[in-house]
Amino acid sequence: MARRLQAAPISTAIKQYSGEIEPQRPKTIARSLAIGNPADGHYAIKAITKSGGWSEDISDHEVVSSIQLLAQTEGIFTETAGGVTVGTARKLIQQDRILPDETTVLCITGNGLKTTDVLADRFQAEKPIAAKLSELEGYIAAKIASPAAQVVPPAAAADAAVA
Repeated sequence: MARRLQAAPISTAIKQYSGEIEPQRPKTIARSLAIGNPADGHYAIKAITKSGGWSEDISDHEVVSSIQLLAQTEGIFTETAGGVTVGTARKLIQQDRILPDETTVLCITGNGLKTTDVLADRFQAEKPIAAKLSELEGYIAAKIASPAAQVVPPAAAADAAVA
């Protein structure tokens, strides 16, 4: 189960080995997961514990880092909930709760265009171009020629994100 720190009543209950949900006031950039008192939380706790699963939570900084990692390594731009999923999986792998030889599937369903505000201070806004092929070709050529347009290889991006 993936939830965000300070908005993780299910994760908190799992870690305390409790079947009870303690309502919380969510403070997170992952607004779609900010449910402080989930109505069906007890069912989630039951499913997690009966299956031998575990729950983890991550900070907002880890959410953003995970969004960037997924974009750089897989070319998938996800919203904050997807960042929580990736970041939580990374923690569970680091804790040996997900083992390297296991097949693991992460469901990333939300498009990053839904939550661009969380990345706004990390990237410079691009100058708009006219809707003409020649404009697009010129833009791409300028980006390729620019020394600032260095592409980070996926392996290097993943190593940097882990550090």
